[in-house]
Amino acid sequence: MSVPMSGVAAQSPVSEKDMIGQAEQALTDILHIREGIGKVIFGQESVVERTLVAILAGGHALLVGVPGLAKTRLVETLGTVLGLDASRIQFTPDLMPSDILGSEVMEQDDTGRRSFRFIPGPIFAQLLMADEINRASPRTQSALLQAMQEYHITVAGQRHDLPTPFHVLATQNPLEQEGTYPLPEAQLDRFLMQIDILYPDLEAERRILLETTGTSQTHATSLIGPERLKEIQTLIRRIPVPESVVEAILKLVRSARPGQDVAETDRDVAWGPGPRASQALMLCARARALYDGRLAPSIDDVKALAEPVLQHRMALTFAARAEGVSVRDVVARLAKAV
Repeated sequence: MSVPMSGVAAQSPVSEKDMIGQAEQALTDILHIREGIGKVIFGQESVVERTLVAILAGGHALLVGVPGLAKTRLVETLGTVLGLDASRIQFTPDLMPSDILGSEVMEQDDTGRRSFRFIPGPIFAQLLMADEINRASPRTQSALLQAMQEYHITVAGQRHDLPTPFHVLATQNPLEQEGTYPLPEAQLDRFLMQIDILYPDLEAERRILLETTGTSQTHATSLIGPERLKEIQTLIRRIPVPESVVEAILKLVRSARPGQDVAETDRDVAWGPGPRASQALMLCARARALYDGRLAPSIDDVKALAEPVLQHRMALTFAARAEGVSVRDVVARLAKAV
């Protein structure tokens, strides 16, 4: 079991001096990316950080929030700033797998000879926004999530590789559940992080009012490209992780599983995160360290990422839900213990 990363190939070892040089260059690029996003997205620093960390770590993210919190604008801005070919799919109950993957059509030339030609669907993009993914049928959800895991699709027995890098940012509305198909647990596990988007604070909302209701608006510009993004993703996988951080990740994830002699977990948790959660924490901790201007992750990174990495990989017991306990409460308690 592993957490694959789009477009990253095996690399030969590099010297410590070269590693530091590459990291300093990456820090500069990430700083420019943060500034570019900040010109368009006001407030929501935590959301921007977590979304960028998920992409820098080479994974996919699930954005959960009520309408009107700039989820679509965030994804569009990320695509522009990172120089990625972006695409958007609005999921509906009648959406079929071929609508997102593509299909084969029969063509006839001037001589009467017939042949099939594959027409790629909107999934063939480097950054895909799956808007309201829980509105699609399980069949369509499965087609997308299989592509997220394997980075290719199969149509009529032919394999078609997806572009690299390939990232999916899916959105969900936590309020409106009529006519939706909740993602199964195994499919939720394909997302590196679940990022909850809350309302902006007062100053951020004031800035939104002043800067987005006039005759002109600030637009994002491309700052890097897909090849540079893949170089940064490869660099992140090379960042060394202190043994104390590895132990903290193992302690946190294992303590979230029933049957590990943690009384509160046995009482509140029906099932907990698997090894993929540990892998996600390791990758995201490295990416967050680089995002924050550091060359090695710390235990604070593990604590900060515990909620977005673990909350969609756990389920509570009926008794815990009846008492009003939330997954966030459980994760916060376990992270505090670490």
